[in-house]
Amino acid sequence: MPAHGIKFDNVTMDLKMMLDYKNKAVFGLTGGIEFLFKKYNVKYVKGFGKITSPNEVSVTLNEGGTKSLSTKNIVIATGSDVTNLPFLKIDEKRIVSSTGALDLAAVPKRMTVIGGGIIGLEMGSVWRRLGSEVTVVEFTPAICGGADAEVAKDFLRILTKQGMKFKLNTKVTAANVTDSEITLTTETTDTKKQEQLAADVVLVSVGRRPYTDGLGLEGVGVKVDERGRIPVDHHFRTNVPSICAIGDCIPGPMLAHKAEEDGIACIETLAGGVGHVDYNTVPALCTRTPRSRGSVPRKKNSRRRASNIASANSRSRRIAGRGQTTMTKGLLNIWRMPRQTRCLAAT
Repeated sequence: MPAHGIKFDNVTMDLKMMLDYKNKAVFGLTGGIEFLFKKYNVKYVKGFGKITSPNEVSVTLNEGGTKSLSTKNIVIATGSDVTNLPFLKIDEKRIVSSTGALDLAAVPKRMTVIGGGIIGLEMGSVWRRLGSEVTVVEFTPAICGGADAEVAKDFLRILTKQGMKFKLNTKVTAANVTDSEITLTTETTDTKKQEQLAADVVLVSVGRRPYTDGLGLEGVGVKVDERGRIPVDHHFRTNVPSICAIGDCIPGPMLAHKAEEDGIACIETLAGGVGHVDYNTVPALCTRTPRSRGSVPRKKNSRRRASNIASANSRSRRIAGRGQTTMTKGLLNIWRMPRQTRCLAAT
């Protein structure tokens, strides 16, 4: 801000007001969906559903009692849940998932993030900017697994400059929780060197798993794979023709906008139309500072056509308009077919 001629003195932060603003935004989004349900005459039943036959769902209502719903088709869109560590139970107070990380009562002096993926970096960078000492423990040699390698390398450099600390090629093997602090035992994957890492809050972000338990899938014959995902065909149908599945509970990237496209394509097909999603154009994004968004060629396609894919990049300070702000660090990558103008992907 000083570069723009704006200066501040005695700046203070009200965390409660910040969280109230967040809660208001969440309420507005969920309330907006309920409004759309009413507008388009979508019946909304609140409770836990279990599939009892290929054309029937039994719902244990939140308000008590049960209700049976008969239908021509069933779409499973139950999403995903946090993957837990066997030695570190999430309580959403000091050992938190992304849900608890958005509702901490105070800024922790020390925060350890287990997992250097999108969620861990988003949440960790927020609390770092609010004053917490943040250390990220990542099992692999790089952050942002699945992202373009050059973009991930740039992010690591920028986040380190912001004050975040990183322990790559490192795993957490044990935890000791006391009233005063949480001590994690870490071990490097190459030298097996162990270290004790103390924190006030630990954010567990080692991934997510499909939420498919307790839905009655086995009873109606719906198959799931070894990771709990529901295999579907290109029309999102399971091996039981009247039952479809979309979003995080099927194979593919666990992204909200990908699930939305799944849902649109699935319903278009059920309505007699032609639904299709081109997953090569589904972008991944990370809403931290700086932001990351874009899509990259799928790995299997990249290996097969590696000799036929050309790439070009530019630092953001060379892009028109970026010099008008102080946000000049970044990278633009574009993939295309040689001697063609068609863009395959960009990050």
